[in-house]
Amino acid sequence: MAKKQFKAESKKLLDMMIHSIYTNKDIFLRELISNASDALDKLYYHSLSEDVSGLSRDDYKIELALNKDARTLTVSDNGCGMSEKELESNLGTIARSGSLDFKDGLENASGVEIIGQFGVGFYSAFMVADKVTVVSRVHGSDEAFQWESAGVDGYTIKPTEKETAGTTITLHIKEDTDEEKYSEYLDTYKIREIVSKYSDYIRYPIMMDTETQKLKEGTEDEYETVIEPTQLNSMVPLWRKNKNEISKEDYDNFYQSKFYDYEAPVLTIHSKTEGQVTYDALLYVPSHAAYDYYTKNFEKGLQLYTNGVLIMDKCADLLPDHFSFVKGLVDSADLTLNISRETLQQDHLLKIIAKNLEKKIKSELEKLLKNDREAYEKFFKAFGLQLKFGVYNSFGANKDTLKDLLLFYSSSEKKLVTLAEYVSRMKEAQKTIYYAPGETTDKIDLLPQADAVKSKGFEILYLTDDVDEFALQMLREYDGKTFTNICADQLDLDSEDEKKALEGENEANKDLLSFLKETLGDAVNAVRFTNKLKNYAVCLTSEGALSLEMEKALGQMPNAQGIKAQLVLEINIAHPVAEKLKTLFVTDQEKLKDYAKLLYAQGCLISGKSIDDPAELSRLICDLM
Repeated sequence: MAKKQFKAESKKLLDMMIHSIYTNKDIFLRELISNASDALDKLYYHSLSEDVSGLSRDDYKIELALNKDARTLTVSDNGCGMSEKELESNLGTIARSGSLDFKDGLENASGVEIIGQFGVGFYSAFMVADKVTVVSRVHGSDEAFQWESAGVDGYTIKPTEKETAGTTITLHIKEDTDEEKYSEYLDTYKIREIVSKYSDYIRYPIMMDTETQKLKEGTEDEYETVIEPTQLNSMVPLWRKNKNEISKEDYDNFYQSKFYDYEAPVLTIHSKTEGQVTYDALLYVPSHAAYDYYTKNFEKGLQLYTNGVLIMDKCADLLPDHFSFVKGLVDSADLTLNISRETLQQDHLLKIIAKNLEKKIKSELEKLLKNDREAYEKFFKAFGLQLKFGVYNSFGANKDTLKDLLLFYSSSEKKLVTLAEYVSRMKEAQKTIYYAPGETTDKIDLLPQADAVKSKGFEILYLTDDVDEFALQMLREYDGKTFTNICADQLDLDSEDEKKALEGENEANKDLLSFLKETLGDAVNAVRFTNKLKNYAVCLTSEGALSLEMEKALGQMPNAQGIKAQLVLEINIAHPVAEKLKTLFVTDQEKLKDYAKLLYAQGCLISGKSIDDPAELSRLICDLM
């Protein structure tokens, strides 16, 4: 029997199929099972108009078998089968898909879910097998044929015997090497793992004989090993069922088993979209962040299926970074896959799906915020930081998408509130949203500026995450209201008469204030009197866009280049210390220098800024005592 050469450009093409196109060897079983599913689909289609005697759709199945001694893995189906001519054309010609030809030839292909597109999946078997044997018999024929190949050397086709119609593919698994352990593909556990991951939703049962322990008949505690046929796949994807058929427990169990979480999700999103692109989506918002979520090792992405077959485990392009915490899957037959079906080609439909998913996730989070505040706050404590980063990233490109999902602690409500809730409570003449950054809400509450703003009856948002202030500056305004940092020098709480009186004090004491500034040097940008401190003697404020808290955050970043906020030492004009400073400027300027350093140190301590020279501070206090 003469060996035939593959009808392709050259043997190099097959070598590329085996060694270059596929990056994951496990894929070979997905491809063979997908081909078997296509064969069953073809038979079912023919059965609608032809007599397929002795077989109902309930009988359709795919069978897997292992023989460790012979080192073989067998994939069988009772589908349409292939004639000698079809074996020649489908398996002898690389990159020719008989399944795609079949679908293209249908007058009405709707509802026919053919998986194969390129005609190369079969050859992935040679990644793990040194010889592949295919025995096939067409339904309605008594003839069977065997196709066999050891790879690039070509193939043979000869008549053979087969009791039933369909196709059986036998892989002769390669011997182990130092680099590759091919024997794992002869292990039942490994085969079940691959089927569960890639082919769980093939719509025909995938059967394999497995060993189970059963109680011996007539005994109470003796067990025996029994080999029984076991179905490896669940067949019907949860996301293709009607919502009214699925309970919350079903959704939660699917999430916890598929995405390895010990807690139920805080939100489940199940949608089917038809139109420019048709797809099913089943998305979950976890109730807590993964241990590596806020690290560079975390990989975002949704599982991507085509007709129930897993194509990508994490398709990052389906999720924007600000919603990277979402887990789940998308199933669509409309996307253009690359030849290995492991990744996508650049496809505008993918971008459409991603945009739709972003809108859907935002909408469902807004509903959760409105209808279940407790659940939303649990979500926000886990992932609110990511939403704030999303506002700040990309120069604020996503700020309008995310601004209504943000929460901040309120000085008056003593709980997390939205920006919309803050604005709804603003005083009639109030034009700005007041906020204060700091390490904790308790420390912010002790700030002199916070005391002053609250005494005027204004609500303050307390910002305790490093990114908070950057996010608000990127927002710039909300509902026409600007944002004001109460620790910045532009805080305006005074009446016109109070402003004029304060300007007079600063002008009258400009020599004193210049002396204090000269004493403190580059530590401050200016020294001035203020009337906004109520009972406190002093505080530090900042000039310009960079606040003291932003300086701290930037200073913790890699390659920090000493970025400094422009600080102002503000002294309470109504406090007795102001009169003491005026007196010392006339009577004892050396002691005034020590007072200036003490007041600056107080301002640092109150604002949470570290003291540059603690030893000097200790000396000054001792001298004063």
